[in-house]
Amino acid sequence: MTALERTGPPGFMDVSGTPVAFRRIEGVEPGIVWLGGYRSDMLGTKAETLSDWAIAKGHAFLRFDYSGHGESGGVFAEGTISKWLGESLAVFRALTKGPQILVGSSMGGWIALRLVQELRKAGEGGRVLGLVLLAPAPDFTYELVEPSLNKRQKRELAEKGYFAEKSEYSPEPNIYTRALIEDGRANRVMTGPIDTHCPVHVLQGMADPDVPHTHALKLVSMLPADDVTLSLIPDGDHRLSRPEDLKLLVRAVEGLVAQAWLPAP
Repeated sequence: MTALERTGPPGFMDVSGTPVAFRRIEGVEPGIVWLGGYRSDMLGTKAETLSDWAIAKGHAFLRFDYSGHGESGGVFAEGTISKWLGESLAVFRALTKGPQILVGSSMGGWIALRLVQELRKAGEGGRVLGLVLLAPAPDFTYELVEPSLNKRQKRELAEKGYFAEKSEYSPEPNIYTRALIEDGRANRVMTGPIDTHCPVHVLQGMADPDVPHTHALKLVSMLPADDVTLSLIPDGDHRLSRPEDLKLLVRAVEGLVAQAWLPAP
């Protein structure tokens, strides 16, 4: 049975004219919110594992697809960090209640950090009780993509507005647009100390070919004010979807759930 057959049809929420697909499980607080990666969808192994955990434990769980991803409408090549962040904020505010733990994978880690920033600006920072970040890729367009651009890619960005690269995870190529890269600069978070005002658990594979573990180390160094746990997985890749990786993911979420209910010192 496929993930789609197990979970049934999604619900849809209109965000600025785009139907954003979501799946929601009602349950106790804190709820868990899944934020997927670049070109991933909410039916992946990690999201399914958390869905099964939430059902077993009775916790609320929300996952959704950004526009241009999975079952949502929209065109992938028209997406930017600002656009996907706006959708994440809209879905979070409309479909969750009470405190939440954000679980962000790869680009979803960037979205999670920006989501916390925007909620704090609006006086809603208390809604987030913890972050679990898997192979987090904050600022990846600026920190990882731009420095590695070759002459062909720079020319295609200038002439066509995008370039395509073979993907290790899909038969379809990865598309990087000039709009995505320029918008990424405006959404950088690794420019100085990052204050999330909640505990953070980072899971990072040291055999990750896409987001080097040094990127996670740099991120952790910028979280000086928060309770941060960094779990380095020596043979872990970017997906972190092996059974042993999934156990670490569940353990990290359970740890933050338990910590959320500890009495304040």
